[in-house]
Amino acid sequence: MENGLVVRAGVVIPGSELGWRFSRSSGPGGQSVNTTDSRVELSFDVAATTALSDVLKARALERLGSRLVDGVVTIAASEYKSQWRNREAARERLVALIREAIAPPPRKRRPTKPSKSSVRRRLDDKKRRSQTKRLRGRPED
Repeated sequence: MENGLVVRAGVVIPGSELGWRFSRSSGPGGQSVNTTDSRVELSFDVAATTALSDVLKARALERLGSRLVDGVVTIAASEYKSQWRNREAARERLVALIREAIAPPPRKRRPTKPSKSSVRRRLDDKKRRSQTKRLRGRPED
């Protein structure tokens, strides 16, 4: 029934590793809000998954540390009246979260020195500005 979630090329979370829970939503919905289970909770066990390599799993566990409860991340979606649309929203949010968590770290910045001409321009501008301000003072009698 449940297809996998494609996180990126080579990383697919199988549907069997996703846990779904449904409950009544507190949002808009009129008379049907009290009868339909439109709120969706999507759970994914990051610690026990087979979809991620050991390196990606370690990176995800480190970056998602504050969101994990016993290695499981849970996404709740209740912004739509329809359970189906909430399921789609939860899937999209989980994919975005995992994609961000397994992304490689950014390259380190190589420190550079300002060029001589840029330093000279900055100092010339400062001199010009200080002269402008000095000329604003009251003329002496």
